Amino acid sequence: MKDPGMADRTVILHYHLFKNAGTSLDRILQKNFPDAWETEEFPAMGGNNSDLVAEWIKRNPDVVAFSSHTANGPVPRVPGVNVVSILFLRDPIARIRSAYHFEKSQKAETWGANLARSTDLAGYVRTRLSTPHDRQCRDFHVARLATLVPGPKEREFERAVEGLCKLSVVGFVESFDESIGRLKAALGGSYPEFTWEPVHANASNPDAEIGADLRAELEAANAADYRLIELCRRSVGA
Repeated sequence: MKDPGMADRTVILHYHLFKNAGTSLDRILQKNFPDAWETEEFPAMGGNNSDLVAEWIKRNPDVVAFSSHTANGPVPRVPGVNVVSILFLRDPIARIRSAYHFEKSQKAETWGANLARSTDLAGYVRTRLSTPHDRQCRDFHVARLATLVPGPKEREFERAVEGLCKLSVVGFVESFDESIGRLKAALGGSYPEFTWEPVHANASNPDAEIGADLRAELEAANAADYRLIELCRRSVGA
């Protein structure tokens, strides 16, 4: 990773994945940078809106921490700026269960929220698995990480692995505090006052509500996600 001291400015770019402790990280960033944290969402732009993200960083010179659910494409390169990128991974089944309960409690009229309110967890999962191009319950992490390295669909897993290597920090919900420690290290001496209190991120038991049949279906549908997460854990020693 480029030495933060070599850039005129160091910023944090948080790829906020749905139900992956992103809110917990954003609270830490807001506490450290109360007047220098921003969030924004972007059009998909065919899976690569990196230029829009770069412009966002450039037009906000006083902002330190940027957070977005919808930033896609390669990690942006901005002249004179060291972009410290971070993304969290989570046990896929635990994430799906959390997503279901979140959408079920939402007062929103989205397709996902309406589905969650109308059925149980098994019905939610099976409907989403049977819906073409819906990745909420099928290798969600692989799909998102692959956007960091544009390329053919048939190389999605390989692109996701390459995407991991493009990030400054990959965190794990199940070891949240250790992951934030890696973020602090990645910032080098740019923000020596960066601190946080131990956080109980949402890492619910993936076995709750999951019967044997549904678990088997989810493990099969998320086999690439599990493989990717294991590769990442080995690479960082987590």
